[in-house]
Amino acid sequence: MNRDQISGASRHLKGRAQTALGGLTGDPARQVRGAVNQVAGGAQYAYGRVRDRAEDLAEDGRHLAEAAWTRADHLIDEGRDRARDVRRRGADYGRQAIRTAEANRTNTLLGLAALAFAAGWLVRSAR
Repeated sequence: MNRDQISGASRHLKGRAQTALGGLTGDPARQVRGAVNQVAGGAQYAYGRVRDRAEDLAEDGRHLAEAAWTRADHLIDEGRDRARDVRRRGADYGRQAIRTAEANRTNTLLGLAALAFAAGWLVRSAR
C-alpha cells in the first residue's frame, strides 16, 4: 500500500464523516464538501492502486528481461560448444577419409574416375 492509497482512503472516510455530520446538522454545504472529499479520496485511492500495480508490472518486466538475458547467454554458450564439437568431428572425419583414401589408392582413383565420367555424362549437351 502506498501513500496515495492511504491518503485517498482517509480522505474518503473524512468525506463520509462530513456528509453524515452535514446530514445530522442539516448543513448542505458540509454535505457537499463531504461528497467532494469522498469522490476525491476514491480517485486518489484508485490512482494509488494503479500506480502500485504499474510498479509491480515494471518489476515483473525487469525480472523477465533478466531471465531472457540469462537464457540467451546460456543458448549462445551452448551454440559455441556445439560448433566446437562439430568442427572437431568434421576434422576427425576428414583425417579418417584421407587415411582411408591413402590406404586404398587404387580404389580411390577408380571411384574418382567413375564420378568424373558420370558428371561428364550428365552435363553433355546431347544424350
